[in-house]
Amino acid sequence: MPNVASILKSEITRIARKEIRAEVEGLKKSVINYRSEIAALKRRSQTLEQELKRLRKASPTPAPAPVEVEPGKAIRFSPKRLAGHRERLGLSAEAVGLLIGTSGQSVYNWEAGTARPRASHLPAIAALRTLSKTQAAEILASRKATK
Repeated sequence: MPNVASILKSEITRIARKEIRAEVEGLKKSVINYRSEIAALKRRSQTLEQELKRLRKASPTPAPAPVEVEPGKAIRFSPKRLAGHRERLGLSAEAVGLLIGTSGQSVYNWEAGTARPRASHLPAIAALRTLSKTQAAEILASRKATK
């Protein structure tokens, strides 16, 4: 004759498994739905990023301010002078980057001396010397409006 305790234990185990199976089925369906939604969002994000990349290529980038340079004379760069001009104009590195046509992080790196600007950025950096605060603000406003 089987022990009542072992029969009771096996019956409780069977019922618990049945309950758990019912709960897990609902969770599995939810997981499947969430995964398909995530995949759809990833596809949408990828198409939007591709479109953004295409639009960036199509839109013209703002040209740096022209500067008069004597022929045969090289433009010199000094991190201290760049920082001084930025402080004189009361601009953030991000704003100076927008004026020059680069990122704010590049401006920070140039000022720190950890990097040097490309030759294509030197005329725009030299043009900072001739700008006043109001001129810089006007240029920034127009470039922010086009973005």
